Amino acid sequence: MEIHKQQQPIKFSSRFKRICVFCGTSPGKNPIYQHAAIQLAEQLVERNIDLVYGGGNIGLMGLISQVVFDGGRQVIGVIPKTLRAPTSMPPKWIV
Repeated sequence: MEIHKQQQPIKFSSRFKRICVFCGTSPGKNPIYQHAAIQLAEQLVERNIDLVYGGGNIGLMGLISQVVFDGGRQVIGVIPKTLRAPTSMPPKWIV
């Protein structure tokens, strides 16, 4: 009789606590860019890494920030006051 051990999920760790990501405020012409952005965000969450990003909530930048935020990690948006429109960042994220 063969006994199968239940595999434990692999837990990754990183020496980084936060990573800064700067990317476009458009979704890109090819859907692969959105897929890559989601994969990056999921890796940050999986490795318990917080996000520092350009502060927008649209395009690839918004996509990455939303996935990281929804994954329970801290998201810090950095945007110059001169570029910040009243609706450019969700109020709960303004630091």
